[in-house]
Amino acid sequence: MITTKLYNRYQTVIPFEIRKKISVDPDSIVEWTINEKGKVELEFRKKLTEKDIIGLIKEELPYNSVEIKRRSGKGLDWK
Repeated sequence: MITTKLYNRYQTVIPFEIRKKISVDPDSIVEWTINEKGKVELEFRKKLTEKDIIGLIKEELPYNSVEIKRRSGKGLDWK
């Protein structure tokens, strides 16, 4: 068992041995859940970027991606 301290603002460190074994990096996302027995479970996943999702949608859509990005950056509806 490896233990870590909970610091100010409820931060902690993921020990090197664990980071190495599960291949996490500073851009990893930690998902927290509490299972049916009340135990905390953690899951690590990589943060998706625009580059990661480009090309995932194969269907041609009648939208202007530059306009969608501009409007979404301003909090406007893109429809």
